[in-house]
Amino acid sequence: MAVLRKKEKKETPRISMSSLPDVIFLLIFFFMVSTTMRQVDLLVRFTLPVASEAQKLEKKSLVSYIQIGPPTDVRRYGTTPRIQLNDAFRGMGDIGAFVVSEKEKLGEVRGHYLSVSLKADANLHMGIISDVKTELRRAGQNKLIYAAEIYAKH
Repeated sequence: MAVLRKKEKKETPRISMSSLPDVIFLLIFFFMVSTTMRQVDLLVRFTLPVASEAQKLEKKSLVSYIQIGPPTDVRRYGTTPRIQLNDAFRGMGDIGAFVVSEKEKLGEVRGHYLSVSLKADANLHMGIISDVKTELRRAGQNKLIYAAEIYAKH
């Protein structure tokens, strides 16, 4: 005759929480290493123009940025559009020296691949942008990128 036993209730095993701080630490470390911090403090405000077609930058290390727009501190600098090269306001005559110094930072080989990204306010007059382009041409910088927001069709 068969012996009938009552089935014991099996409890689900508890989840070990001892490795949770290690996992959280690894995630925090990963995001700290992979995140890049802003290298330049923006002194100008700009709203990028909208583009219907755009390409993403492949190597951002070979790109230098020129920002043009009204200053963020209106009381101190006024409302006229200003040119920002790295961390300071500069004039039109400083663009050539800026390009030369950026190429020297990259070295002789990589300096030839330097591109300049122009981040200009959408409401800016075209005269300032054409003057900047002229100064870039005089400095021998022919690779120019216009920064824009991508227009999403709905």
